[in-house]
Amino acid sequence: MRIRRALLLFVAIGGLLQMPATLEGVQGPAQNADVWRPIRFTLGTWDTTSSGQPGSGTGTREYRLILDDRFIESRTRVTYPPQEKNPKGEIHEDIGLISYDRSRKAFVLRQFHREGFVNTYVATSDNPHVFTTEAIENIPSGFRARETYRQVSPTEFIELFELAEPGQNFSAYSETRLVKRP
Repeated sequence: MRIRRALLLFVAIGGLLQMPATLEGVQGPAQNADVWRPIRFTLGTWDTTSSGQPGSGTGTREYRLILDDRFIESRTRVTYPPQEKNPKGEIHEDIGLISYDRSRKAFVLRQFHREGFVNTYVATSDNPHVFTTEAIENIPSGFRARETYRQVSPTEFIELFELAEPGQNFSAYSETRLVKRP
């Protein structure tokens, strides 16, 4: 009898171990690959040229699916050499994570900047793709930011980054042209 119970317990546990480890009713992008369709064009490695308030710079950006295709990670590095607009020059780096919030049916972009800013954006439009901040950390209260991605072709898109001081309208801070590496 003990052997039979032990065998039944072993079979039951084995069955549980083979079940997928997901929460009931929760389906992420890994189970619904279509969720990334609107921004899938960003995936890959891109060479960038930027111009705007920090001057002119060049760099790279990579977008890739991570954590069982549930998130898109972006990594950006842009070098602005010393120039009239930016006599000391600078290196800008940021890491971003894009998730899909099923309850809002919207993409959420969280960016962590070398300068210490943390921006949380929510997609407010998908053609072009517009992300507007709902929170910014480590900057005076009331500032807002917006990123607009306009796809030019399967191998090129333009990002417009805008800032708004408290009580002001958005104004262009920089524009970046991204060209996909082969």
